Amino acid sequence: MSEFNEQSTTADVIAGISLTGKVAVVTGASAGLGIETARVLAGAGATVIMLARDPEKLAPVLAQLREENPAAQLDSAIVDLADLESVRSCAAQLLPRYPRVDLLINNAGVMACPLGRTAQGFEMQFGTNHLGHFLFTGLLLPALIAAAQGSDSHSRVVSLSSAGHKLSAVDFDDPNYEHTDYDKWQAYGRAKTANALFAVALDQRFAGRGVRAVSVHPGVIMTELSRHMSPEDFEDLASAAPPGEAMVFKSVEQGAATSVWAATSPELENKGGCYLENCNIAAPFVEGADGGVMDHALDPAQAERLWELSEQLVGQTIQ
Repeated sequence: MSEFNEQSTTADVIAGISLTGKVAVVTGASAGLGIETARVLAGAGATVIMLARDPEKLAPVLAQLREENPAAQLDSAIVDLADLESVRSCAAQLLPRYPRVDLLINNAGVMACPLGRTAQGFEMQFGTNHLGHFLFTGLLLPALIAAAQGSDSHSRVVSLSSAGHKLSAVDFDDPNYEHTDYDKWQAYGRAKTANALFAVALDQRFAGRGVRAVSVHPGVIMTELSRHMSPEDFEDLASAAPPGEAMVFKSVEQGAATSVWAATSPELENKGGCYLENCNIAAPFVEGADGGVMDHALDPAQAERLWELSEQLVGQTIQ
């Protein structure tokens, strides 16, 4: 157990940690948890590349963070994770500028949206939350591996999952709702399980080359992620939670704390493939208890199966 808990903030977990000389990439950096994560990493001395889909939303965020901290080393790029060509273009722009990347925070996502399709025709939540990040991470792997070489620490990839993984395992037979009726909460659960399984497979495959990966449940935070949700949706989400599990809201500073802890804590050096919550490695799920991670989100065989399916869907072998 770490010294931190569900009430810990980003200020708590970053205290005493220097990231000078490190390069961090944060997706979904124009709102909520992404802004806070970028702000804190830059405040600790990292060069932070902030990625977002909408340049008109990202520009004022960058300006605000630079005003708050004139010494902050901030850069930006545009990426639409719902379009694999945009993902490829963004990675192609970043790699020459940043041949070494120490930290990648896969923070962007959509939640419980109506049925939609990505540019390549994938179901929107699976396509954006998982496939976009799968390809982007794969394309940045040369920089992540390079940063670990000759360093006394691993590079880290932090993928935002959620307690929503408890809503559904991945459906390998119909991941894009081409043959079954769409349910937005089930689809969210599948995508969040995919985020956790991706961390398992990434860590299995690349820990030996210096890249460790974890997934994170940030908690329930009122951010733009919930923009598609009505009051009835929040009631549905609460009722869908496993018996005994409370839905407690966190501040943005508390919600981003686990991501920042995952990216920077010395306690996690040489650890990976795990699911984190409340700035700790989660225990196995037990019905009637708060928190925990279900077996289907950490199953190594399911993780490998998802990796192979994802390579087929994005048309890219990641190695």
